[in-house]
Amino acid sequence: MSERIIGIDLGTTNSEVAAFVDGQVRVLGPGHQRILPSCVGFSPAGELLVGEAARNQQALYPDRTVRSIKRRMGSQETVMLGGKSFTPPEISAVILRELAGWAAMALGARPEKAVITVPAYFSDAQRSATREAGALAGLEVVRILNEPTAASLAYGYGDGSRHTALIYDLGGGTFDVSVVTIEGEITEVLASHGNNRLGGDDFDDLLAEKLAQEFQKQHGLDPRTNAEAKARLWWAAEEAKKKLSQEPYAAIREEALMTRAGKPLHLEMEVSRMDYEELIRPLVESTLDSVSKALQDAGRKPSDMDAVLLVGGSTRTPLVTEMLTQMMDTQPRQDVHPDLCVALGAGVLASRLAGQNVGGVLVDVSPYSFGISYLGERGGVPYPYCFKTIIQRNTPLPLTRTELFSTSYPFQTEVKVEVYQGDDDDALKNIPVGDFLIEGLTGRPEASDILCRMRLDLDGILEVAAVEKISGKSKQITIANALQAKTPEEIAAGRKRIQEMFAARATELDEEVSELDGEIIEAQAERQPLPGESDAEDLMERSRKLFDKMHPDDREDAIGLHEKISASIESGDEAGLAEASKELREMLFFLEGKPN
Repeated sequence: MSERIIGIDLGTTNSEVAAFVDGQVRVLGPGHQRILPSCVGFSPAGELLVGEAARNQQALYPDRTVRSIKRRMGSQETVMLGGKSFTPPEISAVILRELAGWAAMALGARPEKAVITVPAYFSDAQRSATREAGALAGLEVVRILNEPTAASLAYGYGDGSRHTALIYDLGGGTFDVSVVTIEGEITEVLASHGNNRLGGDDFDDLLAEKLAQEFQKQHGLDPRTNAEAKARLWWAAEEAKKKLSQEPYAAIREEALMTRAGKPLHLEMEVSRMDYEELIRPLVESTLDSVSKALQDAGRKPSDMDAVLLVGGSTRTPLVTEMLTQMMDTQPRQDVHPDLCVALGAGVLASRLAGQNVGGVLVDVSPYSFGISYLGERGGVPYPYCFKTIIQRNTPLPLTRTELFSTSYPFQTEVKVEVYQGDDDDALKNIPVGDFLIEGLTGRPEASDILCRMRLDLDGILEVAAVEKISGKSKQITIANALQAKTPEEIAAGRKRIQEMFAARATELDEEVSELDGEIIEAQAERQPLPGESDAEDLMERSRKLFDKMHPDDREDAIGLHEKISASIESGDEAGLAEASKELREMLFFLEGKPN
């Protein structure tokens, strides 16, 4: 009978355990839970809390909860919990013991041995502290495994051939990048660089700071002076960060964050992915500096890498993938779940040490990319068949992704969404899989934002929805068997059909735009500006800049006034223009906080 050896990823933000069960390496946990937040605490009643329960109480009792203990491993620091002092290995041991309990439920008996992963740059003191934590948890640590090596095992590079890879590991609290060569079961780290004080937690800190500043601007109170309010802001920032990895916008609402004279004060705002990425860009750029140093130390160039492997939940941030792709001139691989990757690799080694014949790990990914066509530019000229990828191939399933598009011409009231499978930036060279029409759009003179959301499940069912952001007008389509390979005949027929349709649409679109442009130019030439028209346009421009900061009700009122102003200008209604401009000016008085 083989030994029971488990693999553990003892992470800064989250931890996982994996072992050989039912013929393959799996990440284990109760029910559907596979990720244990690396949080430990004591309830007010003195009950020990581990994982989600500790994480949930942190907003109310931050002094009774500790997280990110991994950052203190190897130091002489202690933490206070419930009036008692604990060392970092003691706190880590609580997390390890909980994970061993999870494994026991799947294995039928409590494991006694473990492989535990650490960052490649961990010092001897930090590695010793990790071994101590394992011993305190009742586990014999048979191997301390570098996280890059674990990742390479999870990605299936233990096949006997020789590979050189760059492993980019950005977790919740630590970052490291390693250049490795892999041959069979031997992984040699040629060079490593990183920062054990950089991770997704720092992204959260920056976003939480932005939320605090906005609340202070709205209400004149600083939530950072209140421990509970500060903790709530941090968790709101973390949830917004996760959403912004999939969506272009995240709505944030924290009710009764603070009070003034007994009156509850709320935080309500919307954050765009663009604004969030500008906040974190300097931190992402610092990771690329580490990539450059690691390559230089290893004596390698980006072109020498057989693969770039992504590890850690924070690699879900689109900006990370985009900047790394540009630097390495190759699409990073993310086909193994970034949160579970290191645990799976530790599980592979643990299983081999236990005498199991282990191959790769089971991963469900999308074998194809999916996206839609849009009117863009190719070679400096407008081209209506540009292709934007929304779901990248080799992304773990199930998944949801959303991208932002906009209408193509003024007063557009309908949009046809064409869905394709493929990777070419020319939509006509990809495979059409479906289409649908959204009608009844707002029809504004300026571009209207359209959110396109794709969901792909384990059964290969693709749901595509498009929503006009300003009105909520939407339409969707469900495409069954999206992952089923198409025959050459189906591909040829689909391409022919879509080319004919696009050719017809392009002609109609050109005629519509030309006719519309002519009408606008002719109307502008015939009429004289109304008194106050220039001031009204200035008011609209000022209010547009505040849309992202407005309460949804205020934004809706502002849009209604914009429409009244536009209608008054078109009809020559001087009184209507003056009235609508007055209302918009009064709204701006309160929104801008100063007289106009």
